[in-house]
Amino acid sequence: MRLLRKKRSIVGEPGRGGLKALLLPLALLILLPVFGWGMQAASAEEQVPQKPALISSDSGSGTVYIVPVESTIERGLAAFLDRAITEAEEAKAALLLLKIDTPGGSLQSAGEIGSRIASAKIPTVAYVEAKAASAGAYIALNADRIVMTPGSSIGAAMVVDSAGEAVESPKIVSFWSSEMQSAAEKNGRKGEIAVGMVDPHLVVELKELGRTKERGQILSLTANEALQVGYSDAVLSSTDEAIRWAGMEHWSTVEVKPTIAERLSRWLTSDGISTLLLIIGLAGIFIEVFVPGFGAPGITGLVAFALYFFGQYIAGFAGIESIVLFLLGILFLLLEIFLPSFGILFVLGVAGIAGGIGMAAYDTGDALQSLGIAVLIAAVIVAAFAYIFRKKGIWNRFVLREQLTKEEGFVPNEGREEWIGKTGVALTPLRPAGTAEVEGTRLDVVSFGDYIETGTRIRVMATDGTRIVVQKDSAE
Repeated sequence: MRLLRKKRSIVGEPGRGGLKALLLPLALLILLPVFGWGMQAASAEEQVPQKPALISSDSGSGTVYIVPVESTIERGLAAFLDRAITEAEEAKAALLLLKIDTPGGSLQSAGEIGSRIASAKIPTVAYVEAKAASAGAYIALNADRIVMTPGSSIGAAMVVDSAGEAVESPKIVSFWSSEMQSAAEKNGRKGEIAVGMVDPHLVVELKELGRTKERGQILSLTANEALQVGYSDAVLSSTDEAIRWAGMEHWSTVEVKPTIAERLSRWLTSDGISTLLLIIGLAGIFIEVFVPGFGAPGITGLVAFALYFFGQYIAGFAGIESIVLFLLGILFLLLEIFLPSFGILFVLGVAGIAGGIGMAAYDTGDALQSLGIAVLIAAVIVAAFAYIFRKKGIWNRFVLREQLTKEEGFVPNEGREEWIGKTGVALTPLRPAGTAEVEGTRLDVVSFGDYIETGTRIRVMATDGTRIVVQKDSAE
């Protein structure tokens, strides 16, 4: 037994030493990554410092205003958000929560919205429900805190034109990059990551994610990635969780929604619709001005312009002065129809219409550019309309309903000599031209140059082509 134990001891000691030699490196291989991960997490915490609580514990109750930032970012949305934030400030709300789900839109409108959020007098939280892309990312970065839902994303803020093509202008890219960087750094976030969302030429190393945004790529972050790099402060599944996370313990909510007028305004002030309204309005007015009479084209044009100014007015862009200037322009054009002024009234009318439209718009330069496009398209429409329907009578049904028939008192330009010597009555003053009734027939007549009052008896003295010359009847 002892021998056996001795043998086992002799055999066992070397065995334990061999196992130690094998287990020690294996343990190191297992523990080193864990240790390294802990060091990396600590490093990440140092790079993304924890922010102080948004709402102090002693004021964790009050009203929370919830405002949607949805669909395309455009002029009408900026006006709506300004109203909503103002209402929250006036109500002394404890928190403003912006529910963001947008693919982006107008950079100019986003800039205005971002400035308004940054200047809000109450704490703000951007709650990204689905995506905060392009201009939506800029809006989110201007809030005090960003909370994202699982599966949401933020970024992809490259500048594109109306056709969706990338804008290569270094001036525009540089400006928007600096705006994004400033919004990010203002709230303690890394500016280069924001620039990487805009500039495809920038290389951005994302150490927290273990990857690099290469040249030619646009940076976009998932909710978890945004949390790791400090572009999200929390990943939560509901607005209630976000409100509680912000420091609220007891609260009531007020959901601010756009009114019907504001929704209609957002649609009417979009670039495509506003330009279409200008085209319809100008086409209708042009038809009415250049063809005597008042009919469907004029009414359609005025309705289109009314919708244009309604949208701009509700959005807060158009003032009374712009509407008055536009109406003066319309008045001058109408006066041109009845009081020929050698084009002076026409020029004043066009200037009034252009000035009113430009003053009513969010951006005067863009409005005048849209107006120029609308003028060209409207001119083509008017010319095509007149050409297509010139022989079918449809054109006349719009603006001319009187028929030149014998039953209506009109006669053809022939055989005027038969009226010589006949008498009648002046139906209008003759100065020297006017209208007279001769033996029951209305005739366009002209005196020898003297003035003849309405109701005066006249006699036909001569005819000259289509002219019938009369004078006072001496027998009167």
